[in-house]
Amino acid sequence: MEERDNAFSFFCSQACHGKSLRGETAGGVVCDCCNKRFTVELVSQVVRIKGEARYACSEGCRGQLLAEAGGLRLGSASAPPSATPSAPVHAVRAPVAPGPVAPASVAPASVTPITRSLAAPKRLAVFNHKGGTGKTTTTVSIAAGLAMKGYKVLLVDTDSQGNVGVSLGVKAERTLYHCLVMGLKPQDVAVKVRENLDLVPSNETLAAAELYLAGRQNRDRILKDRLAAAASHYDVIILDCSPSLSLLNQNALVFADGIMVPVACDFLSLVGVRQVIKTVKNVNSLLHHPVQIYGVLPTFYDARARICRDAWGTLKEHFGDRCFQPVRSTTKIKEAPAQGKTIFEYAPGSPAAADYERVVERLVTGRCAEPSGEGEETTDLESDERTATSAAMTG
Repeated sequence: MEERDNAFSFFCSQACHGKSLRGETAGGVVCDCCNKRFTVELVSQVVRIKGEARYACSEGCRGQLLAEAGGLRLGSASAPPSATPSAPVHAVRAPVAPGPVAPASVAPASVTPITRSLAAPKRLAVFNHKGGTGKTTTTVSIAAGLAMKGYKVLLVDTDSQGNVGVSLGVKAERTLYHCLVMGLKPQDVAVKVRENLDLVPSNETLAAAELYLAGRQNRDRILKDRLAAAASHYDVIILDCSPSLSLLNQNALVFADGIMVPVACDFLSLVGVRQVIKTVKNVNSLLHHPVQIYGVLPTFYDARARICRDAWGTLKEHFGDRCFQPVRSTTKIKEAPAQGKTIFEYAPGSPAAADYERVVERLVTGRCAEPSGEGEETTDLESDERTATSAAMTG
């Protein structure tokens, strides 16, 4: 995606984008850094500053132009104002439905080194291929709950829908795009959305970032490299993944030490668990990263519905202690994002708030608030896949 004359042009790949640029610059352009005449061959040779194309014949010239421009967006839409790595991050509240405003304090993220013990993985990806499983709600609730307990949390939205920012009532000028494509540090992009909770948000520009990743070497590890600078400043980094088989999801799983899989208590969601397990196996074998499923969290649980009881029982049977106690279904958890609030802020006395508080407590202590009572824990992914297949065929 590229902005040209106040309109967007879309390309299916960096190769097609580069071909378009070569056609436009046939006969050569002049490098705005060294005055050398050349023909544009790569997307990275075009730097757009305030909507105006600037040209760089080499990586060195491109770096010089970016430095002079203060780190503006590369090869895409015009950059946001004041987008220098050291400039304060300005964020605005997203429009919300009538009602009390969430008490978010939006400010540049702090970078004080942190070290606190935590039973859960310190790099946790919340992931499921299937949509509608409560993934973003789970991500926000876990992050907010840990922050309320005093843990320093970085929340990273890797979904171009940007629902994490909406759920927290925040819009920001800089996003994960600026980390991935422009190389800005997470600390220069993150905004403080709650006490102890910083967010690297996302929006539709993440689609362009995925095209950028596709043309890079070690494309599965770029997110890991970008977030490495922030790891020592937080107790835990939590990633909200999109419901897809995207390259960004591969990056997220390569970065993560563990995976939390929200599973709605219905038949189709049980079927989807099998695909999650296959993806994790591929990350283990093809990308040589030993990430494992840390927990499976049943969501939208209604004890009155037989399918919910059966689904929870099946998950407990096959995942053992890795199956968390379920999060009960409530309208409050659907209403909270419209107010830009977490479930703990919007309905602290609701069943869902109590359930997510129990999830957070287990992440901290490693102990179940209530014994699962069924099944032995399995850690082998081959066994997981067999049992997930069985789960999908049960009932």
